[in-house]
Amino acid sequence: MVEIKSDAALDAMREAGRVVAHALAAVRDAAAVGTSLRELDEAARTVLAEAGARSPFLGYQPSFAPTPFPAVICTSVNDAVVHGVPTDYRLRDGDLVSVDCGAELDGWTGDSAISFTVGTPRPADVELIDATRRALEAGIAAAVPGNRTGDIGHAIGAVARSARCGMPADFGGHGIGRRMHEDPHLPNRGRPGRGFPLRHGLVLAIEPMLISGGRDDYRTGPDGWTLHTADGSRAAHIEHTVAITKDGPRVLTLP
Repeated sequence: MVEIKSDAALDAMREAGRVVAHALAAVRDAAAVGTSLRELDEAARTVLAEAGARSPFLGYQPSFAPTPFPAVICTSVNDAVVHGVPTDYRLRDGDLVSVDCGAELDGWTGDSAISFTVGTPRPADVELIDATRRALEAGIAAAVPGNRTGDIGHAIGAVARSARCGMPADFGGHGIGRRMHEDPHLPNRGRPGRGFPLRHGLVLAIEPMLISGGRDDYRTGPDGWTLHTADGSRAAHIEHTVAITKDGPRVLTLP
């Protein structure tokens, strides 16, 4: 069931989104060569606790997962696409890191992700992150009343194709509101004019995941959570929670 949010609910979701943005900023500030992924998780936990928010990630267990998720952020490094579990791994010079974070505040949820490099960046990683950001921007620009979810997916897919990047076919964005994952599903590929209609008050987590090697296939790591590129190439993931409004897209997870 798709829930259309009131303007008051959008304002409440904006506050949850602000907490997510602050948590991701704290993680980005803490990320340096030698910092462990668990330490990044602790940085996000501190922000959530100070805001009085809870994590929708912690303890989450979808049907594909063998265990509940043990952290408040996903940390996906280098060939990890999404769902990376924070461990004692310490960041190395040149690592590409994608961090996904959510927050629930006063019954409403925000969800966002960033990708960045640590230390000396590889030029190819910079290009991959830029392409992922452009794909997200294209998807957001298509998130207007009168369009459909297929228009968003088509916009994202066009940027990915132009950058010669792959995308995991089974994963994409989603509705969001009182829960982190709500209807409708939002594929990162789509046909214009197809899919669920966009209207004022619909809120979507738009999240392109691009793979530098150009392939779409992936494998699940030993932890049962982390998705890795099948060929070992690098991946990036950037996400915002976006409300469709009559005045245009409203990004709810900006700082």
